[in-house]
Amino acid sequence: MSRRRVWELLNYSESGDPAAHAIEIFLMGLIIANVLAVSLESVTSIFNRYTGPFIAFELFSVAVFTVEYVLRIWSDVEFPPSRKERGMSLAQRRWYFARQPLMVLDLLAIAPFYLALFIPIDLRFLRALRLLRIFKLTRYSFAMSMLLDVIREESSSFLAAIFILVVMLVLASSGVYLAEHRVQPEAFASIPHAMWWAVVTLTTVGYGDVTPITALGKVFGALVTITGIGIAALPAGILANGMSTYLARRREDLRREFRKALEDGLLDEDEERELEKLRRSIGISESDANMIREEVELAPEGEERICHCPHCGTIFNASTEEILRNGHK
Repeated sequence: MSRRRVWELLNYSESGDPAAHAIEIFLMGLIIANVLAVSLESVTSIFNRYTGPFIAFELFSVAVFTVEYVLRIWSDVEFPPSRKERGMSLAQRRWYFARQPLMVLDLLAIAPFYLALFIPIDLRFLRALRLLRIFKLTRYSFAMSMLLDVIREESSSFLAAIFILVVMLVLASSGVYLAEHRVQPEAFASIPHAMWWAVVTLTTVGYGDVTPITALGKVFGALVTITGIGIAALPAGILANGMSTYLARRREDLRREFRKALEDGLLDEDEERELEKLRRSIGISESDANMIREEVELAPEGEERICHCPHCGTIFNASTEEILRNGHK
C-alpha cells in the first residue's frame, strides 16, 4: 500500500474516502470502548472475573493505536506542506508533525502501557492515564476541535475573566474571615480555609457545609452570592460569543468558496469535491451548505442590498462583493 493511500485512509476529512470513513468510525468506537473498559476495571469484582478479556482488549487497543500513530507520522508528508514546513526535509516535517497537539494526545494514549513495562506504576494511576484516550476523540469531533479553537482565540478574554474571579475569591475569603473568625474559629481558621466557602459561594454551588452565622457575615455572604452570579457567567458568555463568531466565520468561508466556484455559472466535479471537503472540515451540515449554495446562486454578483453594521448601527447600501472584500469601516 502506498504512502499516499495510507494518508487518505487516515484522513477522511481531506480524502472523503468511504473506507477512510469506516476506519474513522472503527477508531471512534474503539476509543469509547476503551474508556468504558477502564471504568469497569475500577470495579474490583468485575475486573477479577474478567481479567483475561480486559488484558486482551488492552493489548489489542494498544496495538491498533500504536500502528495508527506510526502510520500517521509516516504518511503525513503527503499533505501539502504548511508555510512553516517549507524547506524542511521529510524527517524534519515528521518531527514537526509529531509535536502537534493531536499527535501528542495520540502519544499519551499509548505511552502509559509502554511505561508500565519498564517502570512500576500504581494500577489506579495507570487507569487514570489510560482515560486520556478519550481526548483522541478530538480528532474526529468537529465540536471538540471548535471548542479548543475558540478557547485559544479567546484566551485573553478568558484570562481576564479568571483574573477577576481570583480577585473576587481573595476579597470574599478575606471578608468572611474577618466577619466569622471569632465565632467560628474552626470553620474559618484562616483566609486559605475561608477560600473553600468563597469558591462554592462565588460559583453559586453553595454546599452549605460552612455558612456565616453573624449578621455581618450573612450580609457579606449575600453580596458575594449576588456578585458570583455575574462573575461565574463571564466565561460562559465569552465561550458562547466565541463559538457563535467562529461558526459565522466558517459559514462565510464556505459562502466565499461557493461564490468563487460559481463565477463561471456551474460547478464541475473537482469543484464539487473541493467544496464537499471544505464543508466536512469546517463542520457545516449538508442542509446548511445547500442553503448557502442556493443563496449564492440566487444572488447576482454585485447585488445592491441594505446592510446593517453590528458595531455602529449604521444602515447603508453596499454590494455583496464590496462588503466581503473591504468590510464596513
